[in-house]
Amino acid sequence: MDVKNVVSQMTLEEKCSLLSGADFWHTRSVERLGVKGIMVSDGPHGLRKQDDQADHLGINDSIKAVCFPAACASTSSFDRNLVRTLGETIGDECQHEKVAINLGPAINIKRSPLCGRNFEYMSEDPYLAGEMAASLIQGVQSKNIGVSVKHFAANNQEHRRMSSSSEIDERTLREIYLPAFEAAAKKGHAWTYMCSYNKINGVHSDVNKWLLTDVLRKEWGSDAYVMSDWGAVTDRVAGVAAGLDLEMPGSGGVNDAEVVKAVREGRLAEADVDACVERILTIHQRYLENAKPETPWDQEKDHALAGKLAADCLVLLKNEGNILPLKQGEKIAIIGEFAQKPRFQGGGSSHINSFKVTSLLDAVADIPNVTYAQGYRILSDEVDEALQAEALAAAKQADKVVIVAGLPDSYESEGYDRDHMRMPANQNALIEVIAAEHQQVVVLLYNGSPVEMPWLDKVQGVLEGYLAGQNVGTANRAVLWGEVNPSARLAETMPIRLEDTPSYLSFGGEANTAVYSEGIFVGYRYYTKKKLAVNFPFGYGLSYTTFEYCNLRLEKDQIKDTDTLQVCVDVKNTGSVAGKEVVQLYVSDRESAEVFRPVRELKGFDKVELQPGETKTVSFTLDKRSFAFWNVNTKDWFVETGVFDIQICKNAEEVVLSAPVTVEGTVPLPILVDEDTIMMDLKKHPAKMAILRKAREAMRPAQEEEKKEESAAASEAITEDMNEAMERYSPLRNMISFSGGQANHEDLKQLIDAMNAVE
Repeated sequence: MDVKNVVSQMTLEEKCSLLSGADFWHTRSVERLGVKGIMVSDGPHGLRKQDDQADHLGINDSIKAVCFPAACASTSSFDRNLVRTLGETIGDECQHEKVAINLGPAINIKRSPLCGRNFEYMSEDPYLAGEMAASLIQGVQSKNIGVSVKHFAANNQEHRRMSSSSEIDERTLREIYLPAFEAAAKKGHAWTYMCSYNKINGVHSDVNKWLLTDVLRKEWGSDAYVMSDWGAVTDRVAGVAAGLDLEMPGSGGVNDAEVVKAVREGRLAEADVDACVERILTIHQRYLENAKPETPWDQEKDHALAGKLAADCLVLLKNEGNILPLKQGEKIAIIGEFAQKPRFQGGGSSHINSFKVTSLLDAVADIPNVTYAQGYRILSDEVDEALQAEALAAAKQADKVVIVAGLPDSYESEGYDRDHMRMPANQNALIEVIAAEHQQVVVLLYNGSPVEMPWLDKVQGVLEGYLAGQNVGTANRAVLWGEVNPSARLAETMPIRLEDTPSYLSFGGEANTAVYSEGIFVGYRYYTKKKLAVNFPFGYGLSYTTFEYCNLRLEKDQIKDTDTLQVCVDVKNTGSVAGKEVVQLYVSDRESAEVFRPVRELKGFDKVELQPGETKTVSFTLDKRSFAFWNVNTKDWFVETGVFDIQICKNAEEVVLSAPVTVEGTVPLPILVDEDTIMMDLKKHPAKMAILRKAREAMRPAQEEEKKEESAAASEAITEDMNEAMERYSPLRNMISFSGGQANHEDLKQLIDAMNAVE
């Protein structure tokens, strides 16, 4: 289809009709011109295809499908290939079900553990979120199925999400909250984006031209079209002008008529309507020309794949005395209702109607010497004394105990945020009681976001299971019994207390304003800067084997910011079993005179599989962005000349190897001189300082005479160090005060003009 030609043949009414959905899940057609509508479906960790008239959040009318690990789990794999495989599988499922666009991934930053939707967001770190999102997108779209990257942008809380304004300074927005969306555009080449409900600095996302057009299309070069989140449209005419292409769901023609009217009255350019329609149809043609509804869907095969992928998403957090892996022949007590009724996905629009669920008890049915006790009720926070006593009795008969605990569905969901980080009181009490009587206790967690662990020092093992998808039991068994060596790492920090979190004082906001007062210091950037203890840092995770790092080498020890830097390090499996290691590279700016910077930032990662005794070389390529910060004056990424440490780490707090590189910034930092410009800043600009020195020379004779009259007592009171400090912070306007009448305001103005005339 020649999209431009087809659009040129449409009436204004026909074009405007294509700017909104036909119903909840379908776009409109223009039959006389052969324009076909397509279907979209919720995602991103499965296919939630509903009937045409189904409600947005319900699941009763959803088709039976396969639920894969949620993003909180899959991102913890730190495995680009794993999430690409997940994407390819979802793409095939969409082809089978004639779904053109899967609504996901969701890549908003985990600003606080309290966000109710954290289970489907990827990370607290923008680089990790961007890399994993790009790989997932590549997987889905390799099957000629589109994604819709959401929620663009700064949707980091559910509280008042449809009316709240995320108040974020420019540097924080650029360094923390936009890079993952940028990677989705530049690396993933996402077909569509979904705008968020919230405002950004007072402007609703659906009418934010700076966000949808200036940044997404002009700056990042994306050809994606932007659809609204369901019901996120505030002003349809302004939205079309801003670059919001598709309204979902449709308004029954009400908003279409408003757009027609605005064009007729000259309030909206018809060219803006044409641009929206052309973007929509261009993307839809990619699907329509490659639709393969005959694609088979073997749900049993995908169920098995879900379990295989999930096993690489479980994070081993504690393994005191090598309590894990469990061994055949040991008497194992599995305790907790979650072992029988697992929580494996979050609530809300991503909820999959799973065709099959394998619990931990299902998965271990063939293992001898395994007993089970319920221990608590999922739907209650109250301690059930009888169930607790039964669980304790079972534990006392076992060699080792596995307590399956976590957060019920009601604790975290789309639509509202958590009030606290605690697990249900009955579960915490159960762990405490059993740990007091047994010295071999493992806690397996089912949760979509961090929880407080008051019992952490009383148990020997902790396995973070997250929300691992419908084949959760198979994955749990594989890791618990050592069939799979755990290799995942935390994609978020596990703080000790809610009060320790960076946004504790401001999360949720006041009324309809949410101020991001912590700035760039989100997640590990905050904890490492404050040297604040956490339960487990970002990037943390254990293995059943051990790894050794050596031979860190940098291609050069001095580069310009226009160069790339190759970094290599050798990794050896020094243990007795095969395993996968996540090699993490962080960059640390030793000293920044311009802005506050984190202690270190993740700028590279790779996952390698090693047999016992095997060594592999892992390579990274760093570029300007690896060293840069966003400069609010130049409106661009800026590298400050200086020494940076290239750090190979086990996690955000544990540096294994480090090597320095000097990076020369090739772009001078411009300065607009005014009366308040201080000497310390001027000294960075030789040409401007030369003009200042010449002006000072003209005033020197009068100043020398004044110095002769200074008393010895005055000289003792003001030392050379004090003089130097006062000079460093002295603004230009002081020239009038201390010139002895040699300079006036007109002289100062001429001096400033002359300095601003040179680079």
